[in-house]
Amino acid sequence: MSKFKYHFVLLFLIPALNLMAQNTEIKYLSGKDNVNTVDWEFQCTAGRNSGRWTKIAVPSNWEMQGFGNYTYGSEKEDINEAGLYKHTFKVPPTWKNKAVYLVFDGSMTDTEVKINGRSAGPVHQGAFYQFKYHINALLKTDGENILEVKVNKVSANQTVNEAERSADFWVFGGIFRPVFLEAFPTEHLERTAVDAKADGSLKINAFLAKVKSATTLLAQVKTLNGKPFGKPFSINLKPGTTSAQLNTKLINPALWSTEFPNLYKIDITLKRGNVKLHNITETIGFRTVELRQHDGFYVNGQKIKFKGVNHGSFWPTSGRTTSRRISVLDAALIKEMNMNAVRMSHYPPDKHFLEVCDSIGLFVIDELTGWQYPPYDTMVGRKLVKEMIIRDVNHPSIIMWANGNEGGFNFDLLPDYPKHDIQARPVIQPWMNINGMNTKHYIPWNYGNRTFFQGNDVFFPTEFLHGLYDGGHGAGLDDFWNLMQSNPLSAGGFLWDFCDQGVMRTDKDGRLDTKGNAAADGILGPYREKEASFFTIKEIWSPVYFHPKFITKLFDGKFDIENRYNFTNLNKCSFSWKLKKITGFDQSVGNDLTGKIISPDIKPQTGGNLNVTLPANWAKYDVLYITARDLYGKELYTWSWPITSPEQFANRMVDKGVGEVGATENEETLKLSSSGVEVQFSKQTGLLVGVKNKKGTISFTNGPVLINGEANFKSFKHFRDSLGRYIVVANYESKQNFRATWTMMPSGWLELKYQYRANIGEEILGISFKYPEEKVDRMHLVGNGPYRVYKNRLKGVTLNLWDKKYNNAVTGETWEYPEFKGYYSNFYGARIATTEGRFVVLSPSDNLFLHMLNPLTPKSLGKANSIAMYPANGISFLHGIPAIGTKSQKKEDLGPQSQPNLTFANGGLDTQSAVLYFDFR
Repeated sequence: MSKFKYHFVLLFLIPALNLMAQNTEIKYLSGKDNVNTVDWEFQCTAGRNSGRWTKIAVPSNWEMQGFGNYTYGSEKEDINEAGLYKHTFKVPPTWKNKAVYLVFDGSMTDTEVKINGRSAGPVHQGAFYQFKYHINALLKTDGENILEVKVNKVSANQTVNEAERSADFWVFGGIFRPVFLEAFPTEHLERTAVDAKADGSLKINAFLAKVKSATTLLAQVKTLNGKPFGKPFSINLKPGTTSAQLNTKLINPALWSTEFPNLYKIDITLKRGNVKLHNITETIGFRTVELRQHDGFYVNGQKIKFKGVNHGSFWPTSGRTTSRRISVLDAALIKEMNMNAVRMSHYPPDKHFLEVCDSIGLFVIDELTGWQYPPYDTMVGRKLVKEMIIRDVNHPSIIMWANGNEGGFNFDLLPDYPKHDIQARPVIQPWMNINGMNTKHYIPWNYGNRTFFQGNDVFFPTEFLHGLYDGGHGAGLDDFWNLMQSNPLSAGGFLWDFCDQGVMRTDKDGRLDTKGNAAADGILGPYREKEASFFTIKEIWSPVYFHPKFITKLFDGKFDIENRYNFTNLNKCSFSWKLKKITGFDQSVGNDLTGKIISPDIKPQTGGNLNVTLPANWAKYDVLYITARDLYGKELYTWSWPITSPEQFANRMVDKGVGEVGATENEETLKLSSSGVEVQFSKQTGLLVGVKNKKGTISFTNGPVLINGEANFKSFKHFRDSLGRYIVVANYESKQNFRATWTMMPSGWLELKYQYRANIGEEILGISFKYPEEKVDRMHLVGNGPYRVYKNRLKGVTLNLWDKKYNNAVTGETWEYPEFKGYYSNFYGARIATTEGRFVVLSPSDNLFLHMLNPLTPKSLGKANSIAMYPANGISFLHGIPAIGTKSQKKEDLGPQSQPNLTFANGGLDTQSAVLYFDFR
C-alpha cells in the first residue's frame, strides 16, 4: 500500500475507531436468560449431586439444575450448601487501557469472587441486587483468565437470611442473573441519574471517573427513532471532577403515563474538545409523580388509583431465572387485566421487566427485599438500597420505593432513598401508615376507625384480597372497588398475587410443587394459565364502565357509560357490536351480525352515552355483545346482554306434543311413560326416583330435594288433565312451604314447577338431584360462562353457548381451566352428555343458577376460607349461591355481595319459585 493510500485509509478509520471507542463495551461471561445460558464448571457442596465437579448452566438456580436441596421460606437450610463455579475467559487486547468491571446482576446469596486466584473484592451479601468489581489489576489482556466464584446459599449475615430467606417464597441458590464484563474508556461516565418532569424540565446527575483531559459534558434528547428533540445542552468540566449536573427545559414533550407510555432516549457524552471520550444512552420518560397529603397520588397533575398486583420473578422450570420473553408475557397479562400498576414483591426485579413496564405503561413500586421483622441491618441495608436505586433510578415506570415488607423495616435506611434518587420519589413501608400513605394489608370491607376509609391519609393496600385456590382476587373485588371509587382519599390497591409459584421439582419426576397452599396464591397458574378471577378483574377494572341495563323491546340503543381512564378520551378507543342467535345446543356458525359503533367523545373521569345503531331485526337475536378496545387495539372487555329471555328460549325449545301419557302405579311408586321415556316417582317421598329411555336407564334421581330447611313429606296426588298430560303434586310439611308439581307431556318432556320459602340468611337456596359424577362426560351450557361463579364473583363471564368437557380440576393444584364443576349464573339450559346418553334441562325462570357437581377439596387446604359451600347432591338449580373468602379472610369480611342470601321480607312470607323442563328422550 502506498504511503498516500495508507494515510487516506487512516484518515477515515480514525473517526470510526473513535466512534467505536466512545461506548461502553460489554462482554457476557454467562448467558442472558433462562433459555440462552453458558455452561460453567460447577460443584455443589451439599445435597443432590454434590461433591464432584461437573457443568451447570449460568444463569440458573442450581436446584432447578438437579443440585442441592429445595427449600421454601423458613424451612431449615443446610449452612454447608454452596456452589463453586469456575469459568475461563479472554478479553480483547484493546481493553488493556480501559477500566474493566465484572458485573453480577444477581447471585443467591453470599458471593465471593476471585480472578486468577486473587480476590476481586469483599464478599457480596444480598441476592437481588446488581454488584460489580473493578478488576483491571487482576486481569490478563494477553491470555486466559480464570474466574472462580463461591456462592453460599445461606448468608453469614443473619439479617440477610431473615430478610431474604425466612420468607413466604421459594429460596434458591446460585448465580441466577447474568454475569458480564464492562469496559470503559479511562475517562468515563460511571452512571447517571435523570429527573424528567412533566413540564419539560430535565435534570441529570452524572458521576464521572478519571477526568483529566475532558472539558465538556454534553446531552441530547432524542426520539426513539433517533431524531433530536430540543437543543443539546452541556456543562464545562475541570480535571478531577467526579460529579456534574446538567439542566435544561424542553417544550411540550410527549408525557409518559400508563396510557401513553411515551419514551425518549438521551445521549450523554463526555468530550475533550470535539473528541468524544465516552457516551452512554438512557431511556427516559417525562412525567411528574407527587403525593399530595390528605388528597391523593398524582401523575402529571391527574389523581390516579392503582389497579395493581404483586409480582415476583419466577418461572416453573427455572426458578428466579427468567427472560425478557417472560417479562413481556407477564406485563402483557397484567395489562390485559386492565391493571395499571405492579408491586415488586418482595425484591427488585430483572432489569428487562422494568424496561417492559416502561414501554408498555405500568406503574411500579420497586422494593427492597424484606419479609417480616427483622430487616436488613443498617450496614448491609444501606449498601443494598444504593445498589437498587442506582440500577433502577431512571425508569419512568417506578413511581415509589418500598423499604421492606410487613414489619421488615429498617427505619435508619429511610434517609438513604433521597440521597440516591434524584427524583425523591415517595417511600412506603408496606402495611404501615408512613409519609401520609396508609398501605395496611388485608383490610375488611368495612375497615376503619379514623383510618383508611374513615381516615385522613391517602390509602392503598399494597396487599388485599389474598388469593388461594379459587378464592380471593376477583371474589370481593367488585365491592372493594366500588368503595374505593367512592372515596377521594383512596389510591386503589394491589392484589396478592400474580401467579401460583409452582416449581417443577427435578427431584420428584417434574411434579409442580406449590409447597402445599403456601405458593398457590395466583390469579394465574405457574405457566400463566388464566383462572376465572382473571376475567372478573378484567371486567371490574375496565376503564370503560357500563351502568346496569336490561335490553327490552323499548331498547333505544343507548348505554350509560363512564370513562374511568385518567388521560384518554374514549374517542381514541374503538367499539363494536355483535348479535348472536343460539339455535340449540350445537355450535352454529354464520348466523352472527356485527357492526362498528361510533366512539363517544367522553373525557377522562366523566360519563356519557354510547349510542349503538342496530339493524331493524335485532330483537330476533338472543344476545348482544359489545367489545371495547383501547387506542392500541387491545380488547378492554366484551360485555353481553340477553335479548331473548329464558322463558322465550325455553318455549322455543320445548316440544309439548299431543296425545296421552301412560300411567301405572302400585303402593310404592307411580310410573309415567310417553314417547319412549319412563319416569318413576316415590309415593312415600314424592321424589323422582327413576328415569328410562329407549336406550336404557338414566341415573338422574332423588329430587327435588330442598337444600336448606326441613321438608317432611305430607301428601302425593296425581291426575290426568284435559290435554292428556299427567300431573303429579308432592307437598311437604315445613316452614319452607315446599311444593313440587311435575307434568309429563305427551312429547316425553317433563316439567317441574316448585316453590319454597327460604330461611333467613342461607348460604344456598334451591333444590338438588343426584347424578353419578363418574358418568358425566361434557355439558353444552346456555348461560354465563365459561367460568364458574360465586355470589361475590359474578363478573367476568358472558352469555353464550359453551361447550364444556368434564374435568376434575382443582384450582391452584391442577390448572386445567376453565373448571367444569361448580356454579353457573344466568342459567338458560344445558345438554349433559353422559356414558348413558344425553339429556337436556331448561329453565324459563330468570336469574337461576346451575350447580354442576362438587369440586374436589384441595389437598393442602389450610384455612377453609377459600373453599365455598356446595350442596350434598350432584346437580342443583338455585336461587342463591354462596360467596367465597380469601386465604386470610372470611367471606363475611369482603363486603355486601359476600353476605349470606337474605330473602326475609313481607313478614317472612316471601316465596321462591322456578320452573324446569327435562328432556330424557
